[in-house]
Amino acid sequence: MNNSRWKPAARRFWLEWLKPCLIIILVTTALRSALADWNDVPTGSMKPSILEGDRVWVNKLAYDLKVPFTTWHLAEWGDPARGEVVVFFSPADGMRMVKRVIGLPGDTVELRDNRLFLNGRAVEYAALDVTTIPAIPAAQQPQHDFASELLAGRQHPVMATPALPAQRSFGPTTVPAGHYFMLGDNRDNSLDSRYFGPVPREKIVGRSTAVVLSFDRERRFAPRWERWFMAMP
Repeated sequence: MNNSRWKPAARRFWLEWLKPCLIIILVTTALRSALADWNDVPTGSMKPSILEGDRVWVNKLAYDLKVPFTTWHLAEWGDPARGEVVVFFSPADGMRMVKRVIGLPGDTVELRDNRLFLNGRAVEYAALDVTTIPAIPAAQQPQHDFASELLAGRQHPVMATPALPAQRSFGPTTVPAGHYFMLGDNRDNSLDSRYFGPVPREKIVGRSTAVVLSFDRERRFAPRWERWFMAMP
């Protein structure tokens, strides 16, 4: 091999192709880490709001600005509000999760047979809009109970599965300063703050407001077109 010819060619490849590509990848991933991203949802813990196979939009600038690839905060301009859906790292094992904010710092949270109480007062429930229930396959619908839960003036769907063994009563417990109590909308099948405790503020990645893409894993990842770019309750 003629090394005198190979070295200039390798240098040109590095300068003209590989280095620019690496810079683009680094900048793109840094922007996704600090500004906005999407999150694949592998479980049904947020059904019927979010289904398995949904990809949800994550606004990482909703509350603060972080150093890319870390949870270090450079600046903060807001905090999660009750009823918002957020992405965070579990305090138990660091797994990235999607849940709904139920309790704010200082709140007392209690569940009594799946009925939520905040600061000693029962949360209001109503019949769920029938347009939401079809998100669950028809064959599964009779297994579940559905309702609309009112938090901070906004309604969102919740689901229960009476046949499942679940922690339907919890607390009362007071949320520590700088922490947030998270619950899944699928109350009988969700690993949430009932099990790993309130989530520290610094572990919250951002707010999720919409389903960007959705694929049905039970039908060979067929697109669920009706859920694409759908606002989240």
